[in-house]
Amino acid sequence: MSRFAQRSTEKELMDDLDCSGPVLEQTLRELKTINRWLGGNHVTTDGLDKLTRTYPQSSYSIADLGCGGGDMIRIMHDWAEKRKISANFTGIDANRNIIELARVRQKDLSQVQWEVCNVFDPEFSLSQVDFTTCTLFTHHFTDRELVDLLVALREKTKLGCVINDLHRHPLAYYSIRILTGLFSKSPMVRHDASLSVLRSFSKKDWETILKKAGIENYQIRWFWAFRWQICIKFN
Repeated sequence: MSRFAQRSTEKELMDDLDCSGPVLEQTLRELKTINRWLGGNHVTTDGLDKLTRTYPQSSYSIADLGCGGGDMIRIMHDWAEKRKISANFTGIDANRNIIELARVRQKDLSQVQWEVCNVFDPEFSLSQVDFTTCTLFTHHFTDRELVDLLVALREKTKLGCVINDLHRHPLAYYSIRILTGLFSKSPMVRHDASLSVLRSFSKKDWETILKKAGIENYQIRWFWAFRWQICIKFN
């Protein structure tokens, strides 16, 4: 069977919730660059464009799950300012060290709250927000965990959710493996980048997960470079 036929269950180094220090900081810097070069950030803001047109309001609350160093929150913040949209953001990550880095790296951003929280903790509590976003977050979890997460988000999110994650494809795998092998200084990036492609999704994977979660009102769209955008409407 091809290694691309189904999702890998191998864990990434980033999955260690205690990871910290210079390697983590270098990893976050490189991931920011990779996402900028490959245009992946636009997938999330394009989804928010769609949802805000569907649900026009004077202001929005947005929670970013698996926020990492906060780079996506900064991009969404700039997107909102450019469109003259009033938005309050919450960055959520299970790694306390990453949240502390985010506080420092994005300290100039207003209207942002940072929370250390594991979304799979039975006591996970998220005040109802208008939108939730997940950028390069969902591939870290099993299908069963994602079904549970989507069911929970349906209860905690008022309007909709944007998921931005990778397409499991041989070209994506070998391209990022070569690029990180040549240019990355982070052992975490060199190990995790290509593995994250193997842990990611086909369109059929997403359709199955969404069906099991009981979610019917959604759109799946493919973006370059090898990204899936899943826009979910909860209302």
